[in-house]
Amino acid sequence: MASQCHRLGPCLRLSIFPSFSCTVFAFGQTGSGKTYTLMGPLPQSETQPVAPGLLGLMQRSFACLLEQSRSHGSDLALSASYLEIYNEQVRDLLSPGPPCALPLRWSKTRGFYVENQLNVDFESLEAIADLLLQGSQRRRTSAHALNRHSSRSHALLTIHIRSRAPSACPSKQGSLCFVDLAGSERVKETGSSGELSVEANNINRSLLALGHCISLLAKPRGKRTHIPYRDSKLTRLLARSLGGSGITLMVACISPSSRCLSETLSTLHYASRARRVTTRPLANKVSREKLLQTLAEEIHALQLENLSLRQQLCLPMVPTRSTEVPGGDLRVGAWPGWGGRYGPAGLHRSPLERQLPSEGAGRTGSEIPEDSLKHHLLLVDSMPSSHVLGTRPRVP
Repeated sequence: MASQCHRLGPCLRLSIFPSFSCTVFAFGQTGSGKTYTLMGPLPQSETQPVAPGLLGLMQRSFACLLEQSRSHGSDLALSASYLEIYNEQVRDLLSPGPPCALPLRWSKTRGFYVENQLNVDFESLEAIADLLLQGSQRRRTSAHALNRHSSRSHALLTIHIRSRAPSACPSKQGSLCFVDLAGSERVKETGSSGELSVEANNINRSLLALGHCISLLAKPRGKRTHIPYRDSKLTRLLARSLGGSGITLMVACISPSSRCLSETLSTLHYASRARRVTTRPLANKVSREKLLQTLAEEIHALQLENLSLRQQLCLPMVPTRSTEVPGGDLRVGAWPGWGGRYGPAGLHRSPLERQLPSEGAGRTGSEIPEDSLKHHLLLVDSMPSSHVLGTRPRVP
């Protein structure tokens, strides 16, 4: 357990700075200890906590994550979501009320995502531990010949890390996802029948689709064919982790029993193929805020350009110009790039403009000769396209 937490350390640091998507998922036969590896033993009561040496990967990761978050002050916000995939239906384990299927959508910017899932903010280790316990109690489990508490669904606990940066700077967001896969099982050995048999078939089908995607991703990039992520809900939600834009750690769990030798060899082959998958992690940035930052920089550059031109032309005031706003009345003074600094009362002077030389300050717009005014307006309106892009044009 300590060695796995040591390997998980870089994932925790990268999920915060510089905001990567990190995924840890446990795979193996039913009854091989996947849930125990991730969660450890559940506490018997509040007065009898679990010993530190028996904590699972999740609890140790939560403690490390909160410690790093506190070291960066209040610049980070943490939230959690907990989902399960039961019989190819996505359910929210944190949402109150009876479980209901949630739609799985796809967008060009977000990829595959679950619509209407509940994200809960937390700031302490006790809060995230309560969320984990609450979701685990609502998860679907059953008993069969090999496991008295067999998980009948795939569970995905995702920790969302986002920065509370000022609006002028592009914010980043990372995620740390723990995937507790349902164990592969043979109906003949587990003795499943009826509803348990249907659940086992759906579990094996989704694990087979996951193994197929991993096998194709293990091939060199030039020899890859289409990756069938849409074959199951599980592969859709793990597409970003497996497809190369995230960092993924796989924990292969095996049973020490000689009775499970064939399943143990299958798990090891599965893990061997997963090790050959190469990824190209990309930091997550909010594209909308990045666009706003770019536009703010362009507006600032245009304001400086216009201010410099007005100084060279000795124009303390520029005549207002009305433009039509779609779906509204006429708006006064909308020179491009000036951000609405003109109004019915004239120019709203900024502190930077007050520092300009006072040459021509005693002249009003009515005192400027009409021919000179037309010439000045022509210069402003016929600026080359480089002025729009934010570069300084050459003024004669």
